[in-house]
Amino acid sequence: MKLTICAIGRLKPGPEQDLINRYAKRLRWGLNIVELEEKKKLSPVKLKQREGQLLADACPDGAVIVALDERGKQLSSLGFANKIGDSQDRGRDMAFLIGGADGLASDLRKRADFVLSLGSATWPHMLARAMLIEQIYRGQEILAGNPYHRE
Repeated sequence: MKLTICAIGRLKPGPEQDLINRYAKRLRWGLNIVELEEKKKLSPVKLKQREGQLLADACPDGAVIVALDERGKQLSSLGFANKIGDSQDRGRDMAFLIGGADGLASDLRKRADFVLSLGSATWPHMLARAMLIEQIYRGQEILAGNPYHRE
């Protein structure tokens, strides 16, 4: 199984990037991080639509699409691991979508197989990415029966 994180914006070198790299190296699944950016000056509505198109175009064909959005469903780490395990059992790759500062376009949320919330708080994109990749790693360890996660 291959995992792709498609995100609007580029991370600058720093502690968040270091944390993401640390967890990425521990993953046994293939991981591709795609950073997208719209350089044109657009109105907020048009920018959100354009970012949605960039994210949709970056999704691998046939992948289970998980959109990160504050209005999504919150899962426990075990529930998240089960989502990953279901995709793995079906032989499908997964793509996680993180929108820009104004969030995801509604049509992209509707197109997603699952809309995930990392909680009701608003998180900076750099931290959302770090939290997502840690949960992916935690899910891997839960599915493998390793002691990283404790209930």
